[in-house]
Amino acid sequence: RLLHEAVTNVGFPLLIKATMGGGGKGMRLVWSESEFLPALESCRRESQAAFGDQNVILEKYLVHPRHIEIQIMADTHGNTAYLHERDCSLQRRHQKIIEEAPASDLPTEKRKMMGEMAVKAAQAVGYINAGTVEFLLDTKDDDGEFYFCEMNTRLQV
Repeated sequence: RLLHEAVTNVGFPLLIKATMGGGGKGMRLVWSESEFLPALESCRRESQAAFGDQNVILEKYLVHPRHIEIQIMADTHGNTAYLHERDCSLQRRHQKIIEEAPASDLPTEKRKMMGEMAVKAAQAVGYINAGTVEFLLDTKDDDGEFYFCEMNTRLQV
């Protein structure tokens, strides 16, 4: 029942991702409900073999997203600021090939919203240091919703 609710909430297409995975390992793209259970079992097996853990997450799959990373800094006095962003959308097998900074053609208001959300993410966990907050930006329409992807506890170069 919980699994059915999760699939319903995320919708299709979706990604099944190994919680301990990285670099595209332990990922399955699922376009329809009929593909879901076989893909889930396959992903769990691969994850167990590669990472010693079969836990997975379900993630909304964006067909043509932009991968935007925001650099942040947070100090011990409660100050957190976002610095700059870069577009890491050009990838091969989920590995970045080219990073463009600043992200071209990113509207100023969207850039500001994403930067402010990166700051909120860092503050929500009491983060102190330099870091990189990653988002996926949906390009299917002009609204361009964006979704938190992950935070790396270092500046990425």
